[in-house]
Amino acid sequence: MSLDKKYLNLFIKVTEVAAYEASLFKGKGDKIAADQSAVNAMRRQLNLINMKGKIVIGEGELDEAPMLYIGEKVGNQGGEELDIAVDPVEGTNFLAQNLPNALSVLAVAQKGNLLNAPETYMEKIAVGPGLPKGVINLNYSIKKNIDLLSQAKNTTPNKLRACVLDRPRHKKIISELKALGVKIEFIKDGDVWGVISVTNKKHNIDIYIGTGGGPEGVLAAAALSCLNCQMQGRLLFQNEIEKNRAINLGIKDLNRVYNIDDMIRGDVIFSATGITDGPLLSGVKNHKDFFEVETLLLHKYTKTNKKILNRINK
Repeated sequence: MSLDKKYLNLFIKVTEVAAYEASLFKGKGDKIAADQSAVNAMRRQLNLINMKGKIVIGEGELDEAPMLYIGEKVGNQGGEELDIAVDPVEGTNFLAQNLPNALSVLAVAQKGNLLNAPETYMEKIAVGPGLPKGVINLNYSIKKNIDLLSQAKNTTPNKLRACVLDRPRHKKIISELKALGVKIEFIKDGDVWGVISVTNKKHNIDIYIGTGGGPEGVLAAAALSCLNCQMQGRLLFQNEIEKNRAINLGIKDLNRVYNIDDMIRGDVIFSATGITDGPLLSGVKNHKDFFEVETLLLHKYTKTNKKILNRINK
């Protein structure tokens, strides 16, 4: 069953207004205020939509309101039952420092069709479209994944480029990639953008690999699901509190490797609006009476894949 096309313009508006409100804090060093402003705008816009919406991936638990918390009901509580994943500001540090790649992001599916990933880490691996199924696997070594990807692309490891989040925890991954001659594109933050970078040839990224946020993993999987890409994720838990939180969200196998179809079932809409300029999207351009925003809109059922530049009156 597909999502009605009428939702496309409605959900674009949600990330557009959130991006604009966040952009007012660009370069001001206050990521908390920027995030809260985006949350308020996103909630306000979501509540205008005729739907029985529920946040399944948000900014925290119920006791952390007024963030868009997991389980929060949004929309006017009429119409279709929808599950919504949000990241009002993906890359808060980028925004605070006016660096590239800050985005406002959401994904929407019918009730029960998004993995309810808790606020924990997720091990991730992803590649772009047009490759044999099963070409990557989290249970394989770095070398085996790179060898299989090289064979599938009819090239050699030293011609591949990997995107990796620049963190000390990735020291082993980085060392193994370098030993194989793989070029590495480091990102400082924002691993939704990092995963999505495998989808477009002009970004010249062959594989994303490493550990980032679990909720961000599901958002990225929503985008890749629309573009016939491959991705796997495995939740990583640092303590019993995180494990119990996952169990309370309905996760039974804490060691499960999730394929993209396990994280995103059925139809999905993905919307990401640029806050600061980046290779994926232009940032918000603020003028006296209007602002301009660029959004990547994806819809699996209609095979929608387009960038939309809108001018919005204040």
